[in-house]
This record gives sequence, C-alpha cells and structure tokens, in this order.
Amino acid sequence: MRKESKIKNLNDLRLEIVRLNVLAKEQENYLNDQYSLFNDKIEAPIRFFKSAVSWVPGVNVAKNLFAKGDKDEDWVTKVFRIGLPVILNRFFLRKSGLFKRALVTMLSQRAAGALNKDSISDLISKLAGFIRPAMSKKKSSKHVDYGIPPDSETY
Repeated sequence: MRKESKIKNLNDLRLEIVRLNVLAKEQENYLNDQYSLFNDKIEAPIRFFKSAVSWVPGVNVAKNLFAKGDKDEDWVTKVFRIGLPVILNRFFLRKSGLFKRALVTMLSQRAAGALNKDSISDLISKLAGFIRPAMSKKKSSKHVDYGIPPDSETY
C-alpha cells in the first residue's frame, strides 16, 4: 500500500516546506508556554515559603551567614569555613553559651574567607625557606674530585 503524495510539482513542494515550518514554530511556541506554566506550578511552593519566611525578623542575617560564597572560592576555603567553627565549638568553647558560640562561628567563617589555597601555599613556602637555610648551613660540602688525574698514563 502506497500513500499518495499531495506534492506534484516544485511549487507544491515549496508550499509544503513553508507549511511544515509554520507548524514547527507553532508547536515550539506551544511547548515553550507549557514549560513556563509547569515551572510556575513547580516554583509556587518555594515562592510561598520565601514570602512566609520574609516576615520573620532576623532571617536576612541567617541568609547572609549561610549564603554561597564567591565563585573564586577554592576547596581550602570551603573546608576552613566548615571545619574551623566545628573545631572551635567542639574543643575550645565546650561550656560556652549559645551567643558566644554563634559569635565565634560568624567570626571564624569570616576569617576562613580570607584563607585560600594561595595564601596557605605562600605560608608553607615561607616556612620552608626559613627552615632550608638552617639545614644547608649545617652541611659543609667539600668538592672532592675522584676523576682521573691529568698526569696519569691512561692515554
């Protein structure tokens, strides 16, 4: 069974191409509208939660505290931002109150923001440069030549 085509000549072909392009544009527009409606329905609970939370006083302070850092943060900074407050609160401020712990957490996260991979490597290289000259002063290297003496009879 062969299906008969409506295209009989070149003009029919051109009209069919134009019709299919228009149909494709209409379908793309319909799908884009459906996608935006779907996104609006999905984001509705998030918008409701944000509007409800915006009425609570002091939320902006908490948002700034837990906000994502700069794009140029490296893994060392992220580790210090998480690890430094935990270590300070766990070992050094064990019997402290909530206000003191929150203050130390906020300050330690600010201090951790200043530390990055480059500053740590610079500190390590300075320490290594301080230690290495002391080690090289202890060793006295004499130049000892065990080669063939120039007056030997090997030639």
